[in-house]
Amino acid sequence: MSGKRAFEEQIAALDELRTKPGTERSTALRKALGQRNNFLVAKAADLAREFELKELTPELLAAFDRFFKDAVKSDPQCWAKNALSRTLAQFEHHDAAVFLRGMKHIQLEPVWGGTSDSAATLRATCAVALVQCRSLTDTELLAHLIELFADEEKSVRAAAAQAIEQVGSPSSALLLRLKAMIGNDEPEVLGACYGGILRLEGGKAIPWIARFLQNNDESEEDAAGEAALALAATHSTAAFEALRGRFEQPSDAWFRSVLLSAIALTRLDEATDFLFSLIQREDLSAEAAVEAVLRSLPSGEVSSRLEKLVAGNPRLKRVFAANRAEPRK
Repeated sequence: MSGKRAFEEQIAALDELRTKPGTERSTALRKALGQRNNFLVAKAADLAREFELKELTPELLAAFDRFFKDAVKSDPQCWAKNALSRTLAQFEHHDAAVFLRGMKHIQLEPVWGGTSDSAATLRATCAVALVQCRSLTDTELLAHLIELFADEEKSVRAAAAQAIEQVGSPSSALLLRLKAMIGNDEPEVLGACYGGILRLEGGKAIPWIARFLQNNDESEEDAAGEAALALAATHSTAAFEALRGRFEQPSDAWFRSVLLSAIALTRLDEATDFLFSLIQREDLSAEAAVEAVLRSLPSGEVSSRLEKLVAGNPRLKRVFAANRAEPRK
């Protein structure tokens, strides 16, 4: 119990640093970063980030290096390395070797029936942080990042897509296009590609992304939904037209509801008018249209218009009541 009490006291002492002056914070965190306990070091790294103590970068780097040694024993679940890498990334550390080391780290830990990799978050964090390393050219960055498209963890593959987008070169968009065309990946990964392409290329990419709305079988529905949401995020008339055009084609009820949600999320007046027209004529998708409008956190004005529109239809009125939330300011 004495060991447990000592640990709890150390955690409490770190939490109390929020009430202490800057010099005392630095001294205490410098000491904590040298501890063997990975949870304590993770806590100290998070606080260093919160307090923006960039002067602790040497101690952060030393701790980061230390927890790669006998990693499963010294840093189970990668708690320390995850927190340290996040802090170094926020501090805009530019040593590519540090983030490349984390980006390539696999940590297999024992679980029931085998082993499990606990370093996915570390790889994802370091992949995005690598982009800020000025010693690497765009070509070198992309060469490192595309390797993560083969990572077994979907969160790492999605982070790779986000990092490639952040490189921001014409080659970045082409790599994301290639990944999207190959497909055969989790919807979250493909969604990161669709969104990245649209942010890099702008409106001219909308017709190209719209092709992924054409889900030809059930296995492609989730990816098509990601394409719909990526288009919605452009808040453009061209995206609304693409979504409406796909809505007017045959599809199942689930995907029609996804398209209506995406249309609502464009937040365009013409999109709201389209949804209201479905509701007013009591279309088969009227209930889904009511839900889509309300899920988009509409303004008070739009919410009031919708409430008046459904007032005369008990069924739609119930849908409105079940999905209503506080209006967006």
